[in-house]
Amino acid sequence: MSLFSIGLWGIVLLLLVIFVLRLPVGFAMAIIGYLGFGLVVNFKAASSMLADECWKVFSSYGLTVIPLFILMGQICFYAGVNRRLYDTAYKWLGQVKGGLVHATILACAGFSAICGSNTATAATMSTVALPEMKKFNYDPLLSTASVAVGATLGVVIPPSVVLIIIGLQTGQSIAVLFWASFFPGILLTLIFMLATFILCWLKPELAPCGSKVSWKEKFKSLRGSVEMVVLFALVMTGLLAGFFTPSQAGGVGAFIALLIALLRKRLSWEGFKRSVEDTLKVSSMIMVILLGAIIFGRFLAITRLPYELAQFVAGLKLSGGMIMFFIALIYILGGAVMDALALLIITIPIFFPLATSLGYSPVWFAVFITVVTTLGAVTPPVGINTFIVASMAKEVPMTRIFKGIFLFIPCYLLLILLLIWFPELALLGEKLVLVR
Repeated sequence: MSLFSIGLWGIVLLLLVIFVLRLPVGFAMAIIGYLGFGLVVNFKAASSMLADECWKVFSSYGLTVIPLFILMGQICFYAGVNRRLYDTAYKWLGQVKGGLVHATILACAGFSAICGSNTATAATMSTVALPEMKKFNYDPLLSTASVAVGATLGVVIPPSVVLIIIGLQTGQSIAVLFWASFFPGILLTLIFMLATFILCWLKPELAPCGSKVSWKEKFKSLRGSVEMVVLFALVMTGLLAGFFTPSQAGGVGAFIALLIALLRKRLSWEGFKRSVEDTLKVSSMIMVILLGAIIFGRFLAITRLPYELAQFVAGLKLSGGMIMFFIALIYILGGAVMDALALLIITIPIFFPLATSLGYSPVWFAVFITVVTTLGAVTPPVGINTFIVASMAKEVPMTRIFKGIFLFIPCYLLLILLLIWFPELALLGEKLVLVR
């Protein structure tokens, strides 16, 4: 059996172990990678590789950026930032047709910018937004879908854990990736809001108008979100200006978030303990997945599967655009059956060399696949955001929630096409950093 065939069988076996045996993704990749490496080389070398990679991952200073940014988001969550952001958006937009949906999407975007997690955003915004929209007789089809898709902004808008992982795997600057994804993230937010306006214009019964709010109340509500805007601006500006590294940015962000929460007396001792506990749980899960991905990637590397595949595709008489279309299709279909982060970690060693060999910018490709895989968080059968929202809105059938989500899927497809037609959308951030 050729090395290429062994690599393919390794991927097939990995999928079987994940979906049939239900083994956690990180452990599945580590086990298959170790066994595959041992069969191709020898198990003594595999054991040495395993020990070496374990030490590198768990002693890496660069990986401290992950728990620090997660801690920043968790502190903001337990300090009630999500409620203040939603209240501000509601005061400004709640009285217009579909206003609560616009408010929900904007609040999701704002919370994503300091949280970096779509699942955390989906859980927190569900508890805040769904009761309000139910009170004003919004159709559950639209209200639940708006929370689920709005929460996916946490993957695109920096700081994003997914972008951090991509940066670490591909050796790219995390600061550059953050700024590169900023413009597409804002654009996706605006596209969601435009789609909401069109839906409410075509079917006014989906979203009745809310109560009117005075200008005094509107401006007063801004105080609840100013500190979070300051937090985001300090972290991103510090990265761009080179005042601190991504790891230092996470530490500074977590400290400022804690300081703001304490000064405003919004964070209890119990809330602080839970934020630390949740940070440890999520960070440990990501570290295990990353370690497993590295071990599995080492196995794929010795089989030369990524390089053989890249040469095969490059030899086809297809344009770069068509190849990227098929890659996007693989990510969309793959994201529908497995966790987006795990999918990215497994496939980056295969598709990243291919994309760069075709002449695509590494920064553009990172942003592109990040946007594509956000679809996996809402599409069946493993749309994690959808299941989180459904658990908060138990009276709404899952089929109805998915029906509402399909109304927003063209928004993702439009942004994907825009990134292909106008790559500059994802390269503006890179240019900003280079100019500095």
